[in-house]
Amino acid sequence: MKIFAHRGYSAKYPENTLAAFRATAELPVDGVEFDVHLTLDRQVVVIHDERIDRTSNGTGYVKDLTLAELRQFDYGSWFGEEFAGEVIPTLKEVLEVFKGTNHHINIELKSDIFVYVGLEECVLREVEALGMTNRIVISSFDHEAVKRVADLAPAVENAALFVNMILDVVDYQEKLPAKALHVFLPTAVRKPVLEAISKGSVVRVWTVNDIQYAEVLLNIGVDAIFTDEPEKMLDFLTKSR
Repeated sequence: MKIFAHRGYSAKYPENTLAAFRATAELPVDGVEFDVHLTLDRQVVVIHDERIDRTSNGTGYVKDLTLAELRQFDYGSWFGEEFAGEVIPTLKEVLEVFKGTNHHINIELKSDIFVYVGLEECVLREVEALGMTNRIVISSFDHEAVKRVADLAPAVENAALFVNMILDVVDYQEKLPAKALHVFLPTAVRKPVLEAISKGSVVRVWTVNDIQYAEVLLNIGVDAIFTDEPEKMLDFLTKSR
């Protein structure tokens, strides 16, 4: 079972910041996950929420602000004063952190609330420019975006994200099409997911921070977990081998 650091090493560093990603890059985990939005001037930035209020000292929607305006705010102090001065990173800056590593990179398109026209193309262009196409998976709760990735770049791994589970998820995955399923922890042991695993689907589960749940997922054969606690999960898996 693989380990992806969720929003970087977000248990010990402010989520989706370069500090969290640099810490992840030093760990022997399998991958990293982060979220992207488009700014008013069509720059791809890494942040989870549609608004910047929760993780910065600013306010407003990412889509309504330029990159320069977004960079005026502090994205680290909310987590701890030692992280004061962290800025919102661009996709390119985050990819460059992992350019020299072997980490698999999960880019989540946050287009399920607002439609970011052309986000898929922007992300693919950034990834291709750095020669990292074969190391990424592009996921989203916006399954139209998942399908667009399949149409635009059939060789790129794409994944459909789910909070709730549907009955015949394998059939749905094939029709979309999606190369992987990313499911919410409470749904991971339900019959449709177990059937998908038994039929060979790549299933990754979010967000897993407790050993007791990681052990269950290891036993049912999920491909990977997303966790805020990558070192704790790495220690668990090392002892389980």
